[in-house]
Amino acid sequence: MMRSLILGLLTFTAFPCFSQSPYATDLVPSNLKSRANSVIREMETTVDMRATDQVIMTVKKVVTVWNKSGDPRAELVIYYDKSSSIQRVKGQVLDAMGNLNTKFSLSDFNDQSAVSDGSLFVDYRLKYYSPIVTTYPYTVVYEYEIRNKQNLIIPDWYANAYPDQSVEKNKYTFISRPGDEIRIREYNYAGKSEVLKSEKSTSYTWQLSNKPAFKAEPYAPDPERYQTYVKIAAKQFSYYGYKGSYQNWDELGKWVYNDLIKGRQALPEGAIQTVTELVKGIDNDREKAKKIYEYVQKKNRYISVQIGIGGLQPMQATEVHQLSYGDCKALVNYTQSLLQAANIPSLYCVVNAGSRKKNMDPDFASVEQGNHIILAVPMKTDTVWLECTSSDNPFGFLGDFTDDRTVLACTPEGGKLLKTPALTSEMNTQKRKAQLQVDAQGSITGKLNTIFSGSQYDNYQHMVAEPYTEQLKLLKDHYDVDNINFSDFKLVQDKGSNPNTRESFNLDIQKYAAKNNDLFYLELNAFNKTRTIPEVRNRTLPVYINRGYTDDDELIYQLPEGFKVETKPDNKLIISPFGTYSSSLKIEGKTLTYKRILQLKDGNYPAEKYEEFSNFMSNVNAADHAKLIYKLN
Repeated sequence: MMRSLILGLLTFTAFPCFSQSPYATDLVPSNLKSRANSVIREMETTVDMRATDQVIMTVKKVVTVWNKSGDPRAELVIYYDKSSSIQRVKGQVLDAMGNLNTKFSLSDFNDQSAVSDGSLFVDYRLKYYSPIVTTYPYTVVYEYEIRNKQNLIIPDWYANAYPDQSVEKNKYTFISRPGDEIRIREYNYAGKSEVLKSEKSTSYTWQLSNKPAFKAEPYAPDPERYQTYVKIAAKQFSYYGYKGSYQNWDELGKWVYNDLIKGRQALPEGAIQTVTELVKGIDNDREKAKKIYEYVQKKNRYISVQIGIGGLQPMQATEVHQLSYGDCKALVNYTQSLLQAANIPSLYCVVNAGSRKKNMDPDFASVEQGNHIILAVPMKTDTVWLECTSSDNPFGFLGDFTDDRTVLACTPEGGKLLKTPALTSEMNTQKRKAQLQVDAQGSITGKLNTIFSGSQYDNYQHMVAEPYTEQLKLLKDHYDVDNINFSDFKLVQDKGSNPNTRESFNLDIQKYAAKNNDLFYLELNAFNKTRTIPEVRNRTLPVYINRGYTDDDELIYQLPEGFKVETKPDNKLIISPFGTYSSSLKIEGKTLTYKRILQLKDGNYPAEKYEEFSNFMSNVNAADHAKLIYKLN
């Protein structure tokens, strides 16, 4: 018996037990592999707010990448500036079995500016690491720590940031001192946070697990409508030596005005004299404001300034006047100062700018919800809104960068949430008229004129300052028609009370009407065809149309001698909750008049309406490809 026991122990010692790595890829549940290019195996983020000027964030993240499309999810990007420092970083790249391939540290990271080349003064930087792996699947393990000397901006937690990435485990813990007053806003989080209290600290923990990836859906709302995320804001805060407190938009707006703006609007005597001369003889405040705005546009250029508190605080108005440049904060502050010199009050407004409309959350105030500054000028009957970074925007025109969203107006009395004007479907127009001649070979020559208004005013903004030869090249991208050529191209912007951009040019298209045997096929809608949108089965997200528009096209064709119509398309009228479409065809002698109007309505629609929307766009697309078939005698 003893001999058998000794033999067993020797056998155990000679053949050690091999355990499987916890990060072996075959341990991932099958439901987390579906539609996923990567999966978060494990992620733990802890934010420890030890003081207003000492916030420590530690992160451990383990990501498995299934294919090349998932490579971007394996990258690590860490932002830092003078208020934050990267304490440590270490990581590993593992193979499919979870075995170590390589290790890396902070010395293996690249370092670069965190903003574009258009910035003059910047201390925001980033370090990033991209694993170079060619064998899939693989796993990356990151661990890092960042120390922040401020708590005005506390990192948000996004549990499932990407549709093509599933989540096995993701946990976020926020720790504060027992006496600290904090506000928490949970978005799309099922359940409540786990709260643990002790004499020294209070911690809040959120978790998400076993979350499959999902297919991205076209015309989906802002991801923040359905993503799981958490925002935290501290009442008492410190930022680059500035201290303050706020619990709502009113208090935040007051702090911005009193601590960041007030005292930075003094102007040199020469600037005040310039304003006096500009508005001399003008009795109307709107016209005075227009004169001052146009003066600012001609005098200054936009340059980003992102150093220290300068990320939130504008340059002195005196500096902008002397240097003739500034960022959005500085140019708004300067314009506001000039208007005040003319006794015209205005409001410094924080906005979340971008082509997708994003509002401030009215129930949760926080600094990072804004990324841009604009100026509101209240008048007797309305409010004029000014984009002060643009050197060529019409007076009072915001465009789709900042229209139709809530903004924070910062005043001595406090912050106020205001709404910028909406550019509606009826206002966002493209009105086109073309006179075209079709010859016996099916080629077309003629002249085209188009007027763009509302959000479509900026359709050609990227071309306005380009030389003529470059404009013609860019025009071919805009008019994607085979064998099209342009001449005598003109682009004129009317910056009056109803801003519009006008284009005109001569054109020719060789053999536009395709010939088959003795029949010609003339596609009537030559320049503005609507694209179809993908079909989506089992739609889960609401349908969101960010911006509506109205396109009105009239094309008048002079057909060649001896034409005889073989087939002509019927007039069309398509009506849906998403918009309307109409097209008509009339032939009088040799003159063929084709008219087309499409209006798409912006808004939110239930998920089950997507199929109807897809059918509407498909029907419009089919109608846009209608052909007149004729032959020549």
